[in-house]
Amino acid sequence: MEEAVYGNEKQIKRKQRIRLAIVYALVVFFAIFIIIPFYWMILTALKSYDQVFRSPPLLWVSPANWQFANFSAALEQAPFLRYTVNTVVVAVISTLGTIITTVLSAFAFARLNFKGRDVLFMILIATMMIPGEIFVITNFLTVVRFGWIREQTYLDAILAMTVPFMTSVFYMFFLRQAFKQVPDELYYAAKVDGKTDFQYLWRIMVPVALPTITTITILNAMNTWNAYIWPRLVSQQVRFQLVSNGLRDAFDDTAGVIMYHEQMAAALIVTVPLIIVFIMLKKYIMRGVSRSGIKG
Repeated sequence: MEEAVYGNEKQIKRKQRIRLAIVYALVVFFAIFIIIPFYWMILTALKSYDQVFRSPPLLWVSPANWQFANFSAALEQAPFLRYTVNTVVVAVISTLGTIITTVLSAFAFARLNFKGRDVLFMILIATMMIPGEIFVITNFLTVVRFGWIREQTYLDAILAMTVPFMTSVFYMFFLRQAFKQVPDELYYAAKVDGKTDFQYLWRIMVPVALPTITTITILNAMNTWNAYIWPRLVSQQVRFQLVSNGLRDAFDDTAGVIMYHEQMAAALIVTVPLIIVFIMLKKYIMRGVSRSGIKG
């Protein structure tokens, strides 16, 4: 009997080890596909002009032949400081606007009772199924009618790149789930004490959901840093462009040849800050995701 029990336990452990090995194999497999483009970007940034166009392509370059001059050349080719300032300004404004609209709308859908609340919420959630590219045309027509495109000033460019994206249905749903975890008894107790909805939101709901709000802030700022299509569409002058699209066109020589090694060096310069921010704030992102829950 004991031998049978021991045999079953041994078989169960063997199956668990096999499952674990399969999981790790899949993780490594997908990690390779994620790492390869990043590795190729770093490798190209360290190549010389001739090495970039060599056939077959070089998969490794000796450290003695690394071209660190590509990074200084990339910084000289484009007004990197101006693009960075533009990106930071847009990120701060759009993130503040997103946080304000997200907190207020999530509180309304999570705590307030009004006619048609659930129907309106479902309609908003349904818009997440629509590809974002469809909204590009309508958003562009809107900013044109507001006069933010023709004879564009710096303020017009900032407004065009921030106002259409000061709200997010996904972030609203994300924060609403965190708000739904706060017991209703706290809200009723606050009402008995004579607190307004705004006081209850500011003093109770926001502190409780602060990890989730922090996560939304980080993700929105990172998305703004990575934004390419919309800023490129609405920024009519080079000096108004953001980092991602401003560095895109700065590496064509007079013959129309793209300097890929300098371009990849610039891309690496843009990417490194995001990696550093993610590593430093990873625990806050994970904490916010874990606190959001799935309560409906």
